[in-house]
Amino acid sequence: MDSIAKEIEIKESDINIFGFWVYLMTDLVLFAVLFACFIVLRDSTFGGPTGAGLFQVSSVLAETLFLLTSSFTCSLGTYAIHRKEKNQAIIWFAVTFALGLAFLYLEISEFATFFQQGATPSRSAFLSSFFTLVGTHGLHIAIGLLWMVVAMFHIGLRPLSPHSISKIFRMAFFWHFLDFVWIFIFTVVYGMGLLNG
Repeated sequence: MDSIAKEIEIKESDINIFGFWVYLMTDLVLFAVLFACFIVLRDSTFGGPTGAGLFQVSSVLAETLFLLTSSFTCSLGTYAIHRKEKNQAIIWFAVTFALGLAFLYLEISEFATFFQQGATPSRSAFLSSFFTLVGTHGLHIAIGLLWMVVAMFHIGLRPLSPHSISKIFRMAFFWHFLDFVWIFIFTVVYGMGLLNG
């Protein structure tokens, strides 16, 4: 009976991992489409503000530093899980959460500043594509932070079974995926926007 239950758990885990990869591929397609739209529309300012006029290098660099550092601390948390060191894992994921929250705060502040300057999504096609792309990434960061909180409670309150470790690794991989997307946002949106000014 135990072997049957274990086999069912393994099959469920395989299905969950496959489902996660399917989800991640659809997310990749979503971001690819949003990047393509932004690249096509980035010069369509219709006399409104351009990226060079809006983007602040210091703010963008701080966001990038927070997010890339969070990828490193997330890796340390994953490594601690691999070694079954629950307290260390919780500490590193809490640091990752704080860095992700700081990133999200800076992004929301940036959006609020743009709105105060009249740079709203309805102002131009450039701004519409900018807010859609960067806002979608920010929404994913918020989802990742929520997932991280759930994972930390899971680590603290339950034993580390292979199934729960697999869930935590998926959460960490999702976080790394968001960092990967941000590198492209930093380069394509902010880098090209500042250089074109």
